[in-house]
Amino acid sequence: MRFGGLLANHDVTFDIYPGEILGLIGPNGAGKTTLFNCISGFLRPTEGTVLFKGENITGLKPHEICHRGLVRTFQITQPLRDMTVLENVMVGAFVRYPQTHQAREKAMEILRLTGLWSKRNRMGSELTIPDRKRLEIARALGAEPELLILDEAMAGLTPTEVQEAVELVKTIQAQGTTLFIIEHVMEAIMPIADRIVVLDAGRLIAEGPPSEIVQDERVIQAYLGEGRHAHRKEHSS
Repeated sequence: MRFGGLLANHDVTFDIYPGEILGLIGPNGAGKTTLFNCISGFLRPTEGTVLFKGENITGLKPHEICHRGLVRTFQITQPLRDMTVLENVMVGAFVRYPQTHQAREKAMEILRLTGLWSKRNRMGSELTIPDRKRLEIARALGAEPELLILDEAMAGLTPTEVQEAVELVKTIQAQGTTLFIIEHVMEAIMPIADRIVVLDAGRLIAEGPPSEIVQDERVIQAYLGEGRHAHRKEHSS
C-alpha cells in the first residue's frame, strides 16, 4: 500500500488458518492499521491480492466483505451514542438477521457472552472506555464473523480489564471464530496467540510462535529502536 512516496506496506504476505489466534505486532508507524484497512476493504491495496476462503476480495467494499464473514473492530471506539447498548449490537446482528425480533435475540445472546447484559439499556454515550471496547467487539460479533480482526482492543485498559478482555478473546475462539489481533499489550497477546507476525517499516520481518518471536533478533532491534527514538525525543524536549 503506497501513499504518494510513502510505502506503508511492502510485500507483506502471510496466511491465517481457521480457528487460530494470529497476533500482529510492531513499533508505532509499522503499518499495522494500514494492513487491517487493506484486508477489510477500507483501503484498496496499490498492489497485491487479499484472499478470504480462496476468494479474491481485493477492492470489495467493507460491507461486502462483512457479509462474506470477515468483520473488524476499530482502535478508536465509536458507539452509536443515541442508541442503547442492545440496539448497538442489533445493528451488527442485522447483517445476518433481517427480522427485528431475530436480531434482538442474537444481540441479547452476545450481550450475555460479552458481559454487557446488565448494561443493555444504557445509551452508547454513557459507557466507560472498557465497556465501549466490549461493545465494539459485541457489535462485530453480531455479524457472526468467521474471521474477527481486532485493532488494539486492550489498549488503555487496566491489568484487570486486560485479563477480562483476554478471557473474552479465548471464549470467542472457543466458539469457532478465527481472530487476527493488533496488540501493543505484549503480556496480553503473547500467551494467547498461536502465531505472531511482526511488521517494521511496512515490511514483515518475522513470523512464528510467540516463543520464537520474543527471541528474534530482528524483532528485538525493531522495538529497541523505537525505545531509543522515544528516549531521544524525551531528552530533546
